[in-house]
Amino acid sequence: MWDKVQETVSYIKDKINFIPEFGVILGSGLGGFTDDITIDHTLPYEEIPNFPVSTVQGHKGALVFGTIGTKKVVAMQGRFHFYEGYSMKEVTFPVRVMKYLGVEKLIVSNASGGVNPNYKVGSIVIIKDHINFMPEHPLRGKNDERFGPRFVNMSQPYSLKMIAKAKSIAQELSIEVHDGIYLGLQGPTFETLAEYRMVKILGADCVGMSTVPEVIVARHMELETFGVSVITDMGDEESILSISHDEVLEAAKGAEPHLRTLIRELITRD
Repeated sequence: MWDKVQETVSYIKDKINFIPEFGVILGSGLGGFTDDITIDHTLPYEEIPNFPVSTVQGHKGALVFGTIGTKKVVAMQGRFHFYEGYSMKEVTFPVRVMKYLGVEKLIVSNASGGVNPNYKVGSIVIIKDHINFMPEHPLRGKNDERFGPRFVNMSQPYSLKMIAKAKSIAQELSIEVHDGIYLGLQGPTFETLAEYRMVKILGADCVGMSTVPEVIVARHMELETFGVSVITDMGDEESILSISHDEVLEAAKGAEPHLRTLIRELITRD
């Protein structure tokens, strides 16, 4: 893994003269955030050594390098999921590459199903903690101390400082936000009624199929991390609306302008 990461980082550095401070992983329907970036370089995943290729509709599949204000940023247009058939090490590989390109702060976005009755479709949820229900762990196997310690302290997976700043920005700009706990499941099926009930009983507010492995690996390498979720469908004990991936993308698109503003301000005001 170490050699693969260094090979990929060397390739990217040879291609571009750019040291990003922020890494951003753009989830379903949120790829438009790259319009807020003054783009210097775009590298399609298929051109990058050791990179997987995104197979999910709404995930374009490129690393975008540029600036937002005075801040240098690398954004992933499209992430990788365990349900696509990749190993957890492949899913989280780009996070390790970001770290060794110079990234110090990681912002992760996703679309999720809500179980908190205070949420509605289109709600923006700042993730304050997560529950890992993925069937595989990205740190399983021999630990390479060059990346981080064997046992990672997960008492603060999401930066309290970045959460407080995001809430302050949201209040100032009259952007409605919630906070909540995200539960990660494998997918790719949307949750059953009983599974939504389980998520709620376990103490989570929303559920999705990504983010958790990326955050674990980010914390393994001591990247300061911020997570945000857009609620694209709601499920409770009584009913669940029929949902398709197209509807998820449409719901995420509706929240996108506010989320883009929030992330942009979070970066530029750092």
